[in-house]
Amino acid sequence: MKFVTSLAFSPTDQLCEIARVADEAGFGALAISDHVVHPESIATPYPYTEDGSPRWQPFTEWPDPWVAIGAMAAVTKRIRFFTSIYVLPMRNPFLVAKQVATAAIISDDRVGLGIGAGWMEEEFALMQQPFRARGRRMDEMIEVMRKLWAGGWVEHRGEFYDFDRLEMTPVPAKPVPIYVGGVSTRAIKRAATRADGWISDLHSTEELQPIIEQLKKLRADSELAAEPLEIYASVNDAFDVSGYQRLADMGVTHLQTMPWVFYGGDDLAAKCDGIRRFADDIINEMSS
Repeated sequence: MKFVTSLAFSPTDQLCEIARVADEAGFGALAISDHVVHPESIATPYPYTEDGSPRWQPFTEWPDPWVAIGAMAAVTKRIRFFTSIYVLPMRNPFLVAKQVATAAIISDDRVGLGIGAGWMEEEFALMQQPFRARGRRMDEMIEVMRKLWAGGWVEHRGEFYDFDRLEMTPVPAKPVPIYVGGVSTRAIKRAATRADGWISDLHSTEELQPIIEQLKKLRADSELAAEPLEIYASVNDAFDVSGYQRLADMGVTHLQTMPWVFYGGDDLAAKCDGIRRFADDIINEMSS
């Protein structure tokens, strides 16, 4: 199992140094989150809290993921990057395909695209994208982007996108992994049958187990049965080697965490120290 440093809510000017330290410490990946704006009035309930309120306050920093990934890739050598989660259907698939392809090339194919259907109807309206049927549209966007990334002349005839032969250059040297986030029945099925992996919300180990079993079953019955399925999990009840080993035994391939929360402090120096200490206490111990 590999460990992922989550960059959610971190100030933008800290990202490159955190990336450099995590790369040197042996973390497997960095995860960066996504929102474009935060309306003062939000009527759409947030689906991952009991009262429907977001987990963050106004004026929380949400840097553009692909600009940030490009900058972090320039100061690192090995660590991978992915979005957790990028709200794909409130974007244009051609622009997303271009951004991701460029980031993949700059980073030497160290990027993955973690996507979700999104929840905030107000943000979709501001981005001038329809909120309804966003799941079906996202499925077709995956198909369109994979065609564009393959290179050469491509065309498409679909429910939402219809275009004659065109090409997009440059394209990634390797296929860009796509991971699907979400806990709805449709999200779980989409991850298992259309994607390279699944990204969890914050769960207990007990809550994760049936979801992973469902993912494995759906994968085995799909056209992608022969392809590996990566599981990117965030947990609220595993804090030591034995807890992380249980998750690995369940099938978790990547564990998302904010290492500094275990050691105290939230400034840049404390975060970097926490990353190094977590590597010594957990990553090195599990790999020995």
